[in-house]
Amino acid sequence: MKGLAFLRGILDRYDDAHNFTCDVCGREVFAGERVCAPCMRRLPWNDGTVCPFCGRRVKEPGTCLECKQKPLGVEKARSAFVHEGEAARLVVRFKRGARYLYRTMSALSVPILQREFAEAEAVTFVPMTPKAEKKRGYNQSRLLAEELARRSGKQFLDCAIKQRETAAQKFLGRLEREKNLERCFHITARKEVKGKRILIVDDTLTTGATVSELADALKRAGADTVYAFTFTSVENKHPFGLPPAP
Repeated sequence: MKGLAFLRGILDRYDDAHNFTCDVCGREVFAGERVCAPCMRRLPWNDGTVCPFCGRRVKEPGTCLECKQKPLGVEKARSAFVHEGEAARLVVRFKRGARYLYRTMSALSVPILQREFAEAEAVTFVPMTPKAEKKRGYNQSRLLAEELARRSGKQFLDCAIKQRETAAQKFLGRLEREKNLERCFHITARKEVKGKRILIVDDTLTTGATVSELADALKRAGADTVYAFTFTSVENKHPFGLPPAP
């Protein structure tokens, strides 16, 4: 495994220096950048007003209603982008076979991770069942976590497994997702987890049910503090409650 990691590092450094097209629009680039300057400006950076806990974009300062009613299972969550436009399309492409995008997504994300989670000691990922990972060909959460750990100099932890298949979550609300995921993660490296400040990495934060369930498992195993970082997060359209009926 160490040899493979070393080889990947060499290939990644070569790839970083020999990128010829923008990974967002496909336009030719001339300085080896992964994303061209026009696309960098168009990406929906999550750098405006956010909920201080879940990190999702909100329209006015303050804790969103969901976090007031039931906070996530992590100390703090943040994301690099809002899940819309080209950022959302990058996530979809990444999940549908564009494995190489983990380098681009990590390069875009690492400055935010280092700023927001300097205190985190280790990085981990959301595990998949062997069946689900075989079907996709890779675990996109793991690829992001490994690369972000490498770029940030933090310890990478492969410390959990997903014990059972769960129903597709696309059309489930937060409570349904929580029930669907209940006790599905098991910590396999308790000694590595105990006393650590751990950052969970995933591609997208929707309701937060997945990272909350994994965070609960990590804390039961003795983790000191658990945080979450995702490439995108879905905006809370009504963070302070639904608008009154017309």
